[in-house]
Amino acid sequence: MKFLNAPPRFLFFTGKGGVGKTSLACATALELAALNQRVLLVSTDPASNVGQVFGIAIGNHITPVPGVANLAALEIDPQAAAQAYRDRIVGPVRGVLPDTVVKSIEEQLSGACTTEIAAFDEFTALLTDAALTQDFDHIIFDTAPTGHTIRLLQLPGAWTGFLDEGKGDASCLGPLAGLEKQRTQYKAAVEALADPKRTRLVLVARAQQATLREAARTHGELAGIGLTQQYLVINGVFPAAEALQDPLADAICQREQAALAAMPTALNQLPIDQIELKSFDLVGLDALRQLLVDHTRLPSKKTPDARQIKAPALSQLVDEIAAEGHGLVMLMGKGGVGKTTMAAAVAVELAHRGLSVHLTTSDPAAHLLETLQGTLENLTVSRIDPQEVTERYRAQVLAIKGAKLDASGRALLEEDLRSPCTEEIAVFQAFSRVIREAGKKFVVMDTAPTGHTLLLLDATGAYHRDIERQMQGTNMHFTTPMMQLQDPKKTKVLIVTLAEKTPVLEAANLQVDLKRAGIEPWAWIINNSIAATALRTPITSPLLQQRAHNELHEIEAVATQHASRYALIPLLKDEPVGVERLMQLSTHSPV
Repeated sequence: MKFLNAPPRFLFFTGKGGVGKTSLACATALELAALNQRVLLVSTDPASNVGQVFGIAIGNHITPVPGVANLAALEIDPQAAAQAYRDRIVGPVRGVLPDTVVKSIEEQLSGACTTEIAAFDEFTALLTDAALTQDFDHIIFDTAPTGHTIRLLQLPGAWTGFLDEGKGDASCLGPLAGLEKQRTQYKAAVEALADPKRTRLVLVARAQQATLREAARTHGELAGIGLTQQYLVINGVFPAAEALQDPLADAICQREQAALAAMPTALNQLPIDQIELKSFDLVGLDALRQLLVDHTRLPSKKTPDARQIKAPALSQLVDEIAAEGHGLVMLMGKGGVGKTTMAAAVAVELAHRGLSVHLTTSDPAAHLLETLQGTLENLTVSRIDPQEVTERYRAQVLAIKGAKLDASGRALLEEDLRSPCTEEIAVFQAFSRVIREAGKKFVVMDTAPTGHTLLLLDATGAYHRDIERQMQGTNMHFTTPMMQLQDPKKTKVLIVTLAEKTPVLEAANLQVDLKRAGIEPWAWIINNSIAATALRTPITSPLLQQRAHNELHEIEAVATQHASRYALIPLLKDEPVGVERLMQLSTHSPV
């Protein structure tokens, strides 16, 4: 593998959700550890599943991986990091300042911006604190999906510039206290990231047009901030030998080869590796050790029996949604499970029934227009673009607050609004505006991958607590976005997953997190099921037969343990792109 040739101290694995970053990072860690290199594997994903892949509990502390010499792992826990950060800020003033002031500081520090800063502090420490990582030869970062990762890697430079220019009154939900002390650490992090002798970035993609376009965008953005040592790994490529006498396998293979042939020029100039699709789930040491080597596929299993996997079509879920007349429908889940496609399918089905629908996304890497490839009466489409809404927010604040300030005050306000934390408020406000529309029409929201969405919900919860505190004792009626999300009459959350072990485990964890926030998921959608396809179309490919058999356990787990209602969507020969195919997808029953 080219990306493993003479690896530097720091390796970053990034890419669109669902491309296999975690599996590849874990397999790389095992490979280097087997060469007697001391390795620390770090996850910066707020919804990390490194522990699930290894089958152990890791958490927010360096943990040796049992059975693997020279390997330890760490999952940066944003909530634990935020609490430690709050304790550092509030501790010195507790008992010194009045209790009301301390309580106010704690409330200000409850937002998602504080969570991001705290997790970011831990990340930069791993890049710069020699004492912290002196026991390791390599630090491997398994990062969050692309949009969140680009922000993380941009933050050292963004915070450095912000501190160099000075700051005004913090306008984010979590104040910037303590950042000044980190100036040296942030500058050192910028230097480490930009040094090709110390840092290598591995872009992970699938042989799909959307993920390759995303990889090309990521390549350009990260090269722009100095990360020029980049490699490309195309993961899960369907073996051509499997396509000889199986129509579904042939369609998948042709689709992938066409995507590879049309790969963006910028990517073709990088060192490239390809890894074949495996017949097994990449969970556990034995499976991970086989990812980077040629593997003899297991004997195929019997095609699944229809009696084992019965489920309604997506249109049957839409029947119940449509009966409400209006409301918010949020599609959530791990990256790469098909949230965008499912959101578009739900929106198209509702609009086709004559209902007014606004289809939107909070995912920085969303491809709604590419999925729709057309228009439909009753359907409008939008995107919450973080950069766009942030600029609009800055202009609005300057126009209102800046008009009352002198030149010096306006300059301070402009500095304050250049804080990377400003984006949090802007995105939250845009999110709030969109969901308010759900009182009159259907709003279908394609959300960002799990971790990023949880941070947005964290901001929503912080705003709710702040409003509650302000309204206490006033006897005034009020409604916050969080209250709307918690009301099952107003909001229906659909969790999208695949019939694979890791996506189902992550979906179950997401459901727990949502319930903890008072949000009860309404239904699950199991997307791209080979087992469901096998009920209608004979499958002869041994690889597909094995993967279909593997799905049965996960479908059963969703049906009996996790979901109160669910739909099963077959893997189709033709990619579900365009209004016509999306409508077919929603009505296609697997049984």
